[in-house]
Amino acid sequence: MNAIKRILGLVWLALAAAAAYFCIFIFGLPKFATGKQDDLVFGIIILFVLTPLIVSGLGTFGYYSLKGEYDDV
Repeated sequence: MNAIKRILGLVWLALAAAAAYFCIFIFGLPKFATGKQDDLVFGIIILFVLTPLIVSGLGTFGYYSLKGEYDDV
């Protein structure tokens, strides 16, 4: 079971990298190019609020899982 937890740690780290890519290059930056105020606000929220929360949460959980912190549970 501990091996599965460590493999899933790699999965969570890969999900963090994928979320960073999609939040920045697919959802965030293209909103700045439209020029509409609604899109600009949405792009700022995605880039500066949601992306750090999502990536740091997934990355932290994946790191600790890969490191073996959840082996006792």
